[in-house]
Amino acid sequence: MSKQYQNNIIMETKEFEFKGLAMNGFVALFILFVIIGLSIWSLVAFVSGQLASPILFVIGMLLACILPIGFRKLEPNEAMVMLFFGKYKGTFTKTGFHWVNFLMTSKKVSLRARNLNPDNIKVNDKTGNPIMIGQILVWKLKDTYKAMFEIDSQTMAGGSAGNAATVSVSNRMRAFESFIQVQSDAALREVAGMYAYDENEAETGELTLRSGGKEINDVLLAKLNERLTMSGLEVLEARINYLAYSPEIAAVMLRRQQAAAIISAREKIVEGAVSMVRMALDKLKAEGVVELDEERKAAMVSNLMVVLCADESAQPVVNTGSLY
Repeated sequence: MSKQYQNNIIMETKEFEFKGLAMNGFVALFILFVIIGLSIWSLVAFVSGQLASPILFVIGMLLACILPIGFRKLEPNEAMVMLFFGKYKGTFTKTGFHWVNFLMTSKKVSLRARNLNPDNIKVNDKTGNPIMIGQILVWKLKDTYKAMFEIDSQTMAGGSAGNAATVSVSNRMRAFESFIQVQSDAALREVAGMYAYDENEAETGELTLRSGGKEINDVLLAKLNERLTMSGLEVLEARINYLAYSPEIAAVMLRRQQAAAIISAREKIVEGAVSMVRMALDKLKAEGVVELDEERKAAMVSNLMVVLCADESAQPVVNTGSLY
């Protein structure tokens, strides 16, 4: 089986809009009141002898007890997965107060975006250095069928497989969140192992975790959604929000960074000192202030380099004798 064909199978969805018996909840409520009114009228008529049988009253009371089971209420960005004795019959997404077939079982889920900020984890970067890394995610439910039936969200939420009423919306969403957290840790470990921590460990021009920024976040987002495709969940945004060396090597890496900073600063100082010495010699020669042979030039260069490159201020020495 080709990889492209496998991807098409994974991406295929069985979700569809609920097309069963449903109506406006207020209309259904009016019908229910009419039935109750007729039932009361039939009872009065039976007692007064106008009706020979109380069957109409019994039927009306039975309907008055059963019909209210079908009332449903949905807020914006909520959905209900509709089941008929265990068989998926579609996803109900119409906002407001409705009545649906009372034989239908519904499982409500939220389609709103949510934040997830997992704990920082210790991983090894591309060069094997242990680092601490953390991420923050924005996710939402995209495919209700996959979320409800492709992963065992019912058991993860603490309910029984055959009883939807045992699981609340909040428990069900926490189950989805738990699934995302496990997959996000795996994706983060994979991405962290693809790149070095910083430029000191990477090859010239190579992308690193510290310098990658948006590129690293895009790779992390792609890896996360690749893992979550089967679950019907989607990560809208993924960002690395914490990055540091692991505590056991942090002190050593800090000294290395300090040494690299010192070396870089020394290079700039020496480069500037050489430029100033050259300028001084050229200016002395151009203005005829003094004529120096090669030996005296070397001594002057040495003295100037000491003055310009020293960490502490140099102490001047006044020569009152001859130049030679």
